[in-house]
Amino acid sequence: MVRWVAGMAVAAGLAGVSGPVVADGHPVLVELFTSQGCSSCPPADDLFRDLARRSDVIALSLHVDYWDYIGWADTFAQPAFTDRQKGYAHAAGERMIYTPQMVVGGAVHVAGTKPMRLAEAIERLGEVPVAVDLTVRRTGTEVQIAAEARQADAGATPGPLVVQMLRYSPEETVQIGRGENAGRTVTYANVVTELATLGVWDGRAPLVMRVTIDGRPDPVVVVLQREGHGPVVAAALAR
Repeated sequence: MVRWVAGMAVAAGLAGVSGPVVADGHPVLVELFTSQGCSSCPPADDLFRDLARRSDVIALSLHVDYWDYIGWADTFAQPAFTDRQKGYAHAAGERMIYTPQMVVGGAVHVAGTKPMRLAEAIERLGEVPVAVDLTVRRTGTEVQIAAEARQADAGATPGPLVVQMLRYSPEETVQIGRGENAGRTVTYANVVTELATLGVWDGRAPLVMRVTIDGRPDPVVVVLQREGHGPVVAAALAR
């Protein structure tokens, strides 16, 4: 049974979360699970706006829907984002989900806003040797995805990996009319608008995919992740 609980009180600021630490040029994926109806979330949303400016991080804000009953339906929330957070909780053996929560590299869970812990997680995962070379290019309405495993040992493969595509709006400002944040105007960074699973790659032969999207300017992120909401092996961004 999953219990829905509020996030811990959080402190604003980006102390300790600055400067690139990326190894081999690969960015670290950081997902923020947040809600317009959560009174503890605005400081985390502020922190995330600063994080989204970093070149060594792909920052994605996923709005969940389980606080909508309080009186304000989050305008960006999707059930799929709540399901993704539940999947991370299950993979970690946790019995509840909450906001705000950040998941770094699909593996490290950071409750509330803890800049030092967040910085440590980004640095540690940024220094992990790259197992897969992933490139994503966008030409008009076509997204080209290519990936190839780096063979550290003969016969070793990084798969199977779930191939996912997300799109986001770089910035959205919302005037919240009801609920715990009534009267607040909040600006959100990198708000995810779409989440789709494209398939599963076994990691043996090189991966080549072409995906048709609509003409909206929303940037595209491709994520290669171990099954069962496991660690993120690679992520890449195309604007």
